Amino acid sequence: MTKADLVEQVAEAIGPGITKKDCALVVDGFLNAVKLALAEGENIEIRGFGTFKVRSRKSRMARNPRTGDPVEVPSRSVPVFKPSKHLRARVAGLDRALPY
Repeated sequence: MTKADLVEQVAEAIGPGITKKDCALVVDGFLNAVKLALAEGENIEIRGFGTFKVRSRKSRMARNPRTGDPVEVPSRSVPVFKPSKHLRARVAGLDRALPY
């Protein structure tokens, strides 16, 4: 699903009272708010959907695959998403519905 598909589904859910252009502004505003909050180190909890958090990864030693020399990878912050129980249950229900 692309952002355009998301905008289209949200516009359909709201109904004829809003244009896709206005809906795109709402989706962009939401995504920008999430980005800004994560950049500031804040957690975002959306009940029934999941939690966005920022975690710190420790520095570690890795190897250059070409030369085999050890290289230090510095510590850094990374965004993570933890789905809610409801979302995990919905996704697990999809696994059983798919034909293999």
